[in-house]
Amino acid sequence: MDWRVFAREMASMARDLLAQDSVGSTLEHITGAATQHVAGCDAAGILLLHGKRVETLAPTHDLVVESDQLQEHLAEGPCFDAARPSIGERVFRIADFTAEQPRWPSYAVQARKLGVGSMMGFLLYTDDEDLGALNLYSHSSGSFTDDSETAGWLLASHAAVAFSSARSHAQMEQAMSTRHVIGEAMGILMGSHHLTEQQAFDVLRRYSQEKNIKLREVARRVCKEGRLT
Repeated sequence: MDWRVFAREMASMARDLLAQDSVGSTLEHITGAATQHVAGCDAAGILLLHGKRVETLAPTHDLVVESDQLQEHLAEGPCFDAARPSIGERVFRIADFTAEQPRWPSYAVQARKLGVGSMMGFLLYTDDEDLGALNLYSHSSGSFTDDSETAGWLLASHAAVAFSSARSHAQMEQAMSTRHVIGEAMGILMGSHHLTEQQAFDVLRRYSQEKNIKLREVARRVCKEGRLT
């Protein structure tokens, strides 16, 4: 590998990642970059764990989804472990799935049937949070070298920062949108029922709790219908 060329590619990719306008677009650029820049990578995806439930983001191939679903079903596998910081390992590299894998015996057998020859998994993390795992697949055994692992780790480091930034921006935009909708709904209730600001908010909050509907959804309905429905 020409590391000077790779360094320029990573610098360009980092700028592209931060320029994306949504979390989904950012993640698609990450997994696309993995298949383009990491030698031996045929498919890539990002796995998030919600307890024992798996969520697959930006897969580049059906193999990624099938592998993640299999690991969720079996509650074992390298991607499953890579997304769990409690395991204590931030990188997994499995060179040959035709060989015995005592750590994930059930997954390894099924993975071979899916067409997995070798794979790598990288924990996506920053100093403040753990974000999931970037997982790279090859149909062939022995595809991933030390250089591949180094390239994957560098990509994962850039990806974690971009993912965190994009998610924080999306959360901020959602919070601002929610405040606007709630404020508009409160204004409608204040005008139609001669309520104070606090009384209008209390009406929305109680309705949300009694009906088990999110406050934002209650506010959206008031804005649409002009009243609580």
